[in-house]
Amino acid sequence: MLVKELYLDSLRYEQSSLANYIHHLLAEKKISLEDNFSPSDLEKAYHQKVAEMIENNVLGFHKVCVYSLKMKPKEFVFIFAKNEQEAIQFYKKTFQQMPINCHEYCLDFELTRGNGVISFREMRKEFEIFPAIAGYYKKV
Repeated sequence: MLVKELYLDSLRYEQSSLANYIHHLLAEKKISLEDNFSPSDLEKAYHQKVAEMIENNVLGFHKVCVYSLKMKPKEFVFIFAKNEQEAIQFYKKTFQQMPINCHEYCLDFELTRGNGVISFREMRKEFEIFPAIAGYYKKV
């Protein structure tokens, strides 16, 4: 796989560590976008420098996940949040009760909306402020 493709995928799928390593290696001219990527390329990096980049969030990652919180035996709400605790706190504030449970869902999970299909990853782009309610689901 080309470095360029892997870099774009790491940004798209929010793989912060990999994206920062590739960014660092490109900046240091140890690899180029047109090279074939090899895991051994990571050994060329200054690991302390990459750790600082990740800690300082140089690439501006703002990880947001989606959580399914059970409201009633057959009713669920999906909430976009940074982590499980934030999702639960938002749920408690919004619904004035504790959820029955809380589980993280894959952002690539697809669901039907209207006449089409959309993933949580695509749906998340519609929001600017988090945490946020992504939607509700009721089992029949």
